[in-house]
This record gives sequence, structure tokens and C-alpha cells, in this order.
Amino acid sequence: MQAAGPRIKTSESGELTQRWPLVMATCIGITSSAFVLPYYTIGALTVPVTEALGWSRTEFQAAILFSSGIGALLSPAVGWLADRYGSRQVALPSMLGLGVAFLLAAFMQGQLWMLFAAYGAMAFLGAGTIPVTWTRAIATSFRKRRGLALGLSLMGTGISAAIAPHYTVWLTDSFGWRGAYIGLSLVPFLLAWPILFFFFKPLEARDDTEIDAAPAEKGLTFSEALHSYRFWVLLVAILVSYMGFSGIGPNLLPSMTDDGMTRESAATLQSVYGISILFGRVIVGYIIDRIWAPAVASVCLVISAVGAFLLVGEQSFWVAALAIFALGFAAGAELDLLSFLTARYFGLAHYAKIYAVFYMALAVCSGTAPMLFAAVFDLTSSYDWSYAIAAILFVVGSGIIVSLGKYPREFDGH
Repeated sequence: MQAAGPRIKTSESGELTQRWPLVMATCIGITSSAFVLPYYTIGALTVPVTEALGWSRTEFQAAILFSSGIGALLSPAVGWLADRYGSRQVALPSMLGLGVAFLLAAFMQGQLWMLFAAYGAMAFLGAGTIPVTWTRAIATSFRKRRGLALGLSLMGTGISAAIAPHYTVWLTDSFGWRGAYIGLSLVPFLLAWPILFFFFKPLEARDDTEIDAAPAEKGLTFSEALHSYRFWVLLVAILVSYMGFSGIGPNLLPSMTDDGMTRESAATLQSVYGISILFGRVIVGYIIDRIWAPAVASVCLVISAVGAFLLVGEQSFWVAALAIFALGFAAGAELDLLSFLTARYFGLAHYAKIYAVFYMALAVCSGTAPMLFAAVFDLTSSYDWSYAIAAILFVVGSGIIVSLGKYPREFDGH
């Protein structure tokens, strides 16, 4: 660690002005990452792949559970590596690994183990592209505008949700599902990696001449965090809310086509979901720099509950679009809220290790919920029960999150 020198004051707008290449590169990295790209493309691939290879929807969606499980198991190791070697050193090789994994998926045959091997490879080879890496880079590089910087960076999930389904549908229609996987491999290879190489350079040297806040190394140890009630409050809130969000996202496209919409119309609604995520990221990121974040999170979860209830039963295209916009806005808010709350309540000294545990919970939900939604469909030929349960989970989560209490003063970098 470098010795602290005289601090140079940076205005709120100055932080973003000086470090916009990092925000841009992080956004592109997230757009192309292992926790986003497989998740937002599996819906468009569900019908073509299952019809071609004879798998059920539950079996195919279970690949996300398997992938997320591996990601969850690896996240503490990724957090340790990021804390020890830096986010850049972790992200660059992992992005190339993710591209290789998508190529492997193009060669799947009818054996179910090949499906799990391909999606397992996405999680394993792309492990360094999970949120632990990206949010650490932003949290250590921003103080005054951390919430907004996280929101702008995490727009990558919304961009992927808006573009990836259409891109995958086009690839599938033009080149078949195998060609789609090859086309998806080009995203980390040709889009993300060159941008990361030149512009993803977070301020992780802890040089106080560049970062004008309290020393970034302040914070609870991992053991201290585990003994804090706030750790368990946040963990339970994540489990409750992300079971809803994670189940809805990958199943939106097939649920809309089951209701009689064309694949293009369903992909458009999936894009609405992605666009609303962008709004949620930026608006909420701006707000939480100024308003107590747990209250903001609670309101967002109530909004998502309304959206989920609107999807129960039959609805017009425009009602579905309104419901999906509400869900996407709230989903967009939750990930940067998690990053922000981790930094504010536990500090930055061991941010990656603590956040990695929260990500494990998120990853378990991301893997389990899509399969459960698909299983409900296989049993009832409808997603209505899943949407109703998701709405109830959102209401419960909104009540839990506000019990976090005031921000600890000792970690206040604002």
C-alpha cells in the first residue's frame, strides 16, 4: 500500500469527468459478463434448443442453476483474488475464458451432460467477470458519487437485457442455435476484452493523492461482518427479493410467447425490461447518493410487487409492457443498491470478501428461481402462480430491508 500523501479535493462532478473511461469500460464488461450474458440469452434459446435436442424446459433452465451454483462457490475465491491482485488482473483473463465457454456450447449434442458442461464452463472460465470484480473497481475509485458511478456502470445489465434477446433471436433465425452460441462468443472476445484492456484501470493502489476521501481501507473484517445483525438482514433481503427477480427475467420471453405473442413481440417486451433496468440503474444510483438507501430499496420492491401482480392472468401488450417496465426498474435498482449498501454498512477494507457472500446468495437465487418458474410451467402450463409468489416475496423483502438502520459513521466516505 502506498503511503498517504496530501489529498487533492475532487468535486462531485469532477469524479465522473476524470474517471468516465473506467465507468464506460466497467459497463461494457458487465454487459458481456458471465452473470449477465448467459442469463439474458437463455430465454431466446429455450425453445430452439429444447426442440432440437429433446430436453424439457426445466432441464434447459436448470443449466442456469448449475452455472450460478458454480459461480456462487467460486465467488469467495474471486473476492480474495480481487482484493489481493486487483480487479483488472482478475477480469481480463476471465473475459477471454467466457468467450471460449460460449464456443463450447455450440458443439452440444443430445446428451444432457454437455449442456451442464457448457454452462458450467461459462461460470468457471468467466468467474472473474462476476459483480464482485466490477463493483470493487468502482467502490474503490469513487467516493462522493459512488452511487451514481455504480448505477452507470451496472447499466450493463440493462443494456444486455435490452439487446441480447434480440441479438440472440436474430442469430438463431439466421444461423441456427449453434450459430447463435458462436455469435455470442464474439461479444466477450471482440467487444469487451479490447475495451477492458485499454480503459479498465481502477484506482486500487489506495493513493490518497487521487482519492480525496477517508482512507479506503476502513471497514469491518469478514468475521466482524458475520457478527453484525446488518449482514444477516441484508442477506435475507437478497434471498427474498432475488428469488422473484431471478425467476422472472429468463422466463419473460417464453411466458409471453405462451400467451400468444410472436417471438419478436416477446423479445420487444424483454427489451422493455432491459430499458427499464437502465432507468432504474441511473435514477436510483443518483438518488441513493442523497437519500437513505434502504428506504429507496423498499420502495423499489413495492413497485416490483405491483408489476408481478399485473402479469398474473391474461393481459394486453401494453399492460404487460407497463408491468415489465416496473419490474425492470426495480431489478435495475437492486444490484447497485446491494453494492452501495455493502460499502456503506461494512466499509471497503474487505469489501470483495463480504460482497462475495452476498453474491453467493444472489447467484443461488439466479440459478434456482428460473428452474422453479419453468417447473411450475411444466406442472400447470402457466406462469401465473410463479408471478403471484414473486409479488409476495417482493413485499416481504421491502419490509426487511428497512431494518438496516442508520449508516455507520466510521465508514462514511461522503
